[in-house]
Amino acid sequence: MKVIELSAGTVEYEDSEGSGPVLVLLHGLLMDSSLWDGTVAELSADHRCVVPTLPMGAHRRAMREGTDLSLPGVAALVAEFLERLGLRDVVLVGNDTGGALVQLLLGDGGDRIGRAVLVSCDAFDNFPPGLTGRTLVLSGRLPPRAFGLFVRQMRLRALRRLPVAFGRLTKRGDDTTARWIGPVLRQPEIRRDAVRVLRAAGADTGLLVRAAERLPGFERPVLVIWAADDRVMPPEHGRRLAALLPYGELVEVADSYTLVPLDQPRELARLLRGFARAQGTSETNGADAAR
Repeated sequence: MKVIELSAGTVEYEDSEGSGPVLVLLHGLLMDSSLWDGTVAELSADHRCVVPTLPMGAHRRAMREGTDLSLPGVAALVAEFLERLGLRDVVLVGNDTGGALVQLLLGDGGDRIGRAVLVSCDAFDNFPPGLTGRTLVLSGRLPPRAFGLFVRQMRLRALRRLPVAFGRLTKRGDDTTARWIGPVLRQPEIRRDAVRVLRAAGADTGLLVRAAERLPGFERPVLVIWAADDRVMPPEHGRRLAALLPYGELVEVADSYTLVPLDQPRELARLLRGFARAQGTSETNGADAAR
């Protein structure tokens, strides 16, 4: 695990430091970089995979007082992260609310983004998404201490697997989701950050409707990967996103819920490898043509 000092505070991140295309992978609410462990294991031999743990409720280092922890604020933090690491022409990938962050960055022009991938994510009016998202955002209205007591219940597997928790997000990733709740249970300052994130999300439920209006302005390739069995993110939204984007393409993944990196890490890695390789091919062809 590496760390970087950003304007909001210290952010931890994983960096496989491999050669080849650079993929930056973003997670959702109450998750951390471990969402991508299985996929990175498949890709790291021939790609550089950079995976930050964003201040979305499962981070281990609290942000500074006064930091903007709305989704636009966290998206700006991602942009700063890319700049500070000197990353350009990245393949920016987001799953769950991480995909919402990608949409916000695409709408702002995405100067450091060569290609993007949206993996079963919040979109349009599905924000907060489904019963799971609405329950989580409602819990954010609680004082931080009471929010911690609410999350404490998810130590029990039976409760984590309920539709209001992680039950409709992953078929196979329960061990990982169990670890995500740890920082909220152990650290009061993380409970404070989590509540701030959730309250900001609940205060602007039209955010992604407005973000979608700007997506047609992103004129670089975008792959939309959607779980065929998704019960939180409507498959229709995957089709709509692909249609909105000038160079959008849709692929569905079988036998997975929303968290495709947990349920189908190898298939997701295969799709990402092909998409990133196409980027490298197009850049080589462009260089050859210029010569």
